[in-house]
Amino acid sequence: MKIAALVGSNRKDSYNRQLTAYMQKRYDGKLDIEVLPIDQLPFYNQDDELNPPQIVEDLRSIIKESDGILIATPEYNGSISGMLKNALDWFSRVDQVMVNKPTMIVGASMGALGTVKAQLQLRQILNAPGIGALTLPGNEVVIGTVHEKIDADGNLMDEQTISFLDHVVENFIKWAENVKFYS
Repeated sequence: MKIAALVGSNRKDSYNRQLTAYMQKRYDGKLDIEVLPIDQLPFYNQDDELNPPQIVEDLRSIIKESDGILIATPEYNGSISGMLKNALDWFSRVDQVMVNKPTMIVGASMGALGTVKAQLQLRQILNAPGIGALTLPGNEVVIGTVHEKIDADGNLMDEQTISFLDHVVENFIKWAENVKFYS
């Protein structure tokens, strides 16, 4: 299953980038996760939406051809990052490549609540008419105190977290296949 991944942090040692890389390795053979370079997107500008930069067209094409989307969101001041919001704005205008696309949200932070607030806001944004991405309810991956659950190589070590992530990924794969079948 081809998955286009949007990582909402451009920090070199981002926990969400590490989580996505961990998922690439752990679910290789089930999911082919390609991390899109959304940090290279220019700021969205409505004046340019009918003639967007090539990178916008390239990333839209990857999303369009994918079977689903993975969004790994940090939480900045109780919200998603500006970088992630910018990408969503580009992908929701003119060629609305996320409409009806199965989407899985994950998030990790050092705080006890993980990325709960950011994910709540992200679900609202994904429900906007121009985006219209489909998310599987009841399968929220919110990893709090991640710095205690991940090793220096970016591997999750907490068995309960790994088990839950395995469960959610299996649910997502089954659900995404059903969505595709009925689309």
